Amino acid sequence: MTRAIGIDIGGTGIKGAVVETETGELLTERIKLDTPRGGKPDEIAVVVKEIYQQLDETAPVGVCVPSVVKNGITKSAANISDEWIDFKAQQKFEKDLGQKVIVINDADAAGLAEMRFGAGRGKDGLVIMTTLGTGIGSAMFINGQLVPNSELGHVEIGGKDYEKVASYRAKERYQLSFDRWAKRLQRYYEHLEQLFTPDLFIVGGGISKSHELFLPKIQIETELVPAEFRNNSGIIGAAEQAFEKQ
Repeated sequence: MTRAIGIDIGGTGIKGAVVETETGELLTERIKLDTPRGGKPDEIAVVVKEIYQQLDETAPVGVCVPSVVKNGITKSAANISDEWIDFKAQQKFEKDLGQKVIVINDADAAGLAEMRFGAGRGKDGLVIMTTLGTGIGSAMFINGQLVPNSELGHVEIGGKDYEKVASYRAKERYQLSFDRWAKRLQRYYEHLEQLFTPDLFIVGGGISKSHELFLPKIQIETELVPAEFRNNSGIIGAAEQAFEKQ
């Protein structure tokens, strides 16, 4: 069996599907439920279990979260409750679902999907994927190998945690046009380019489906491309990791 379940916990929504791990194809309709207000672990775990039960599939489970993850323990909390800090997430999900679960950072999961099946496939050198959503997630790859938990959305630019300035949520909060938002993203990607000199940027998140409205406005030396799997990348990458590590 090469199927696995991927569940992606976001700041506003929790999504899940069954994935064919050899191709990255979603084998079921994507189920999406709201993230409980406050984003506390026990409440989110209830939603994860509901999605798992609705999928009705006996397969390895990968769960990705907006947090640094080490050995199944979430070490930070971005756009979710601080109760996730030093929380035994893998242990909690395994107990609730009754089977082995792999927990991974959400942007790392999205990056793994794009590097294996999508916009980064076959690309050597340094590739950085960013996800624009409730915050800004990041995943770094050197010659196809993941450098986990990079958290580049939290770089300080002008004394500010820049995801609060340039995430898609920030665009909505400040009612920015795509032109004004692109100027903020320009500063962000220029900063990352100066720090790392990458060979490729991949831009994901739900808004990447409208990439033609803002990516062409960003003028940097590094190639900048949209993610192929858009907002499904996290689901696919989490499932792929669950299958690989079962």
